[in-house]
Amino acid sequence: RRLPPVIHVAGTNGKGSTIAFLRGIAEAAGLRTHVYTSPHLVRFAERIRLAGELISEDDLAEVVARIETANEGEPITFFEITTAAALLAFAETPADLCLVEVGLGGRYDATNVIERPAITAIAPVALDHCEFLGETIAEIAGEKAGIIKPGVPCVSTRQVESALVVIRKAAERARAPLMLAGRDFNAWTEQDRVRYQDSAGNM
Repeated sequence: RRLPPVIHVAGTNGKGSTIAFLRGIAEAAGLRTHVYTSPHLVRFAERIRLAGELISEDDLAEVVARIETANEGEPITFFEITTAAALLAFAETPADLCLVEVGLGGRYDATNVIERPAITAIAPVALDHCEFLGETIAEIAGEKAGIIKPGVPCVSTRQVESALVVIRKAAERARAPLMLAGRDFNAWTEQDRVRYQDSAGNM
């Protein structure tokens, strides 16, 4: 079984929004789209969207049970088992596109089992989960950039300089084409630019 083409999204701020925009664009274009996000607001099934529809409770219970059986009682985290369940459901349900949001970091995140996404994307990096990812933005950017794969195009939003340096180096090592907002494409107003520069300067 194979997944549809995957867009894998990491970052500190805006991962969920990025996924939401991508989903809206894809579905407006008529593409059947799988989506995996976290956390959920009300029901766990909100994390898994199969070809445009939330996974049913019965289907969710069935794929989780299959993963538990395959795991044979070995140590596994909540996020790992739910990620495995989502990817199994995605692989077995026809679709045109798969949008996957990183849970924590990137390099060691359960979603990073995806060996060959179509595109990786990195939303703005800031200080978060420092006890796991590092104490500086550069260290955290290194974890986020861990989703960059050899030869796979990576798209990054505007980043503070310390994050941008790390992301560029990671892309160079992987020989991954890197498309940067503000250099290769632009998608904001002058007011947005000023606001971003002010916030970046205060970090």
